[in-house]
Amino acid sequence: MQKNIVVTGGTKGIGRALVLRFLQAGYPVVTCARSATDLQELQAAAAEQVPGAVLHTLPADLSQREETSRFTDFVQSVGEVGVLINNTGSFIPGRLQDEPQDGSQLRKMLDVNLLSAYDVTLALLPGLLAQGQGHIFNICSTASLTAYPNGGSYGIAKHALLGMTRNLREELKTSGIRVTAVLPGATLTASWEGVDLPAERFIKAEDVAEAIFATYSLSPQAVVEELLIRPQLGDL
Repeated sequence: MQKNIVVTGGTKGIGRALVLRFLQAGYPVVTCARSATDLQELQAAAAEQVPGAVLHTLPADLSQREETSRFTDFVQSVGEVGVLINNTGSFIPGRLQDEPQDGSQLRKMLDVNLLSAYDVTLALLPGLLAQGQGHIFNICSTASLTAYPNGGSYGIAKHALLGMTRNLREELKTSGIRVTAVLPGATLTASWEGVDLPAERFIKAEDVAEAIFATYSLSPQAVVEELLIRPQLGDL
């Protein structure tokens, strides 16, 4: 029996493309999102595009610790995990000097972009260690490598997520668990809605999903530690 592919934030953008890509390859998938309506729409799309697909969904806001625990309990009730893709994220542009002085924006960005991945990973890691195999992907960003003028607290959180991923990779080398940081540049997702730029200027979410699937498909003797993808014409 194939183990489950877990994708957090699976109804839009890269997450949605990942859910459909793994379903098309015949894997059972578990995903979550804040909106139950969006999850129902995803279920309908999956049933239409991949007849017989096995997709388990749960509405959950992973910026909330209690909701994260509820989701990981759900994942464990479904079955063993083969791949964990921490994709949940949010982007609020702006300069640090313009953010609220109570630190609320940084805390929000850390909750969504870092702590959701941290909490989900720690909850599911014992099962992966017991199996002696698995693959963890953390969806970072080129903002994990480069400071952008309008990056603000988002940039801080994405830098921290890359740091967590590198630590995991080092710690899990001898465990049989592969760890990959995915660093996409501007990808055509909801974060860029309303921007007056041609679609050709962006990476397709499906290309990111295909690159992740190919990385997962390597033999257990090889791991892509950091997968950096940029638009052909460079960063925006």
